Amino acid sequence: MTDSPVHALDGILDILREAVDGGRPGQGTAFLDGTNADGTGNHGLLATLDALSAEQASCDLHGATVAGQARHPAFHMEVVVRWQQGERGPFDWQGSFQPAQVTPAEWDALRARVRAAYDGLVAFVNTQRAQPVTGDATGGLSGAACHVAYYLGAIRQLVKALA
Repeated sequence: MTDSPVHALDGILDILREAVDGGRPGQGTAFLDGTNADGTGNHGLLATLDALSAEQASCDLHGATVAGQARHPAFHMEVVVRWQQGERGPFDWQGSFQPAQVTPAEWDALRARVRAAYDGLVAFVNTQRAQPVTGDATGGLSGAACHVAYYLGAIRQLVKALA
């Protein structure tokens, strides 16, 4: 039993962390393949994206690219924070997949954007710990975790088709 209280959002943050960062080396996971103790075998979103070149990320597979599929969950995590801060849109969901092709510099920037969107969402959630837990907060964070997990799966399927 732990001495420190667990916040209601911590379990959801753990799932989001696993989807973005992958498993913690040598520890069990909730839904991804485990990351080995030496750090290899990480199947989180960032590790999956880091293994690809801009050319691979821009390859059109059945009307989708990894770059477009990575851009969208970054946008979604950004919107979750904006929503919680009171901004209600409109948001350009269709445009959030564009551009679908990237240069090497754009690919680096996109991967940094995914990391920044995740870090921003986690930082925002951490500022809310003293606030009452609401359905809006748990729903927004749960939606982000599910959304990232869904797109991680879609991206991993595209990566298989690249081989």
